[in-house]
Amino acid sequence: MHLLIFETNIKSEEKVKSIQSTFSKHNDILKWSIDLEDVDNVLKIEATDNITETDIINIVKTHGFYIEALAD
Repeated sequence: MHLLIFETNIKSEEKVKSIQSTFSKHNDILKWSIDLEDVDNVLKIEATDNITETDIINIVKTHGFYIEALAD
């Protein structure tokens, strides 16, 4: 298991809900959260080793959001 951390432009509960089902249905995403109070709207994902940063970036971009990996 590993932790992936990203900056996003997901800035409201409505936007969080628009991506929620995708994350919840993904077998390799164990736990996730978006900090709407943080200036960078930080997305944290606990995932299995079967999913990469690039995979998450592609998923989020498919939903039309900005995402960039942050250093651990």
